[in-house]
Amino acid sequence: MSGDNIIVLKLVLLGDPAVGKTSLIDMYTQHRFKEDYKPTLGVNIVLKEIDEIDAQIRLIIWDIAGQEKYVVSRKMFFHGVVGALFVYDVTREETFRNVESKWLKDANEYGEQDLSHVLIGNKIDLESSRIVSTEMGKELAEKINASDYVETSAKYGDNVEEAFKKLVSKVLENLRVEY
Repeated sequence: MSGDNIIVLKLVLLGDPAVGKTSLIDMYTQHRFKEDYKPTLGVNIVLKEIDEIDAQIRLIIWDIAGQEKYVVSRKMFFHGVVGALFVYDVTREETFRNVESKWLKDANEYGEQDLSHVLIGNKIDLESSRIVSTEMGKELAEKINASDYVETSAKYGDNVEEAFKKLVSKVLENLRVEY
């Protein structure tokens, strides 16, 4: 561990059920993918520590259930969140549309003022079933003022690390943290 500086950042993943939020977290934190899908019940909290130049960064990653039945409890999970990954499934257009109509709306309503966010189009390994194009993803990212747009495969790990790094970098920049 370098230095005594510990920066704690609370991040959240938002998106419809089965878009791959838990799989993205598993790939990022444990470098593994589980084939059997089990929906998140309420919220799952995962810690990950990363070392930067003179600081240790502790990420508290909140994996919030996408199911409608958790809508009431969801708002309390936003307290202290500084960054969000909005996740949709490139093979399901409804999950793409819900980023703006549902998840961004929740984040704006319950989240902090200067919430940094990155848009993720997940499941690019299912190219033959793809419905949402890269261009559509980039357009939405611009429309919702996302700091970046990243296409990922939680199954194979493609761009997963990059997506989290881009979010952490933007959060640190917004918080004006020197590291």
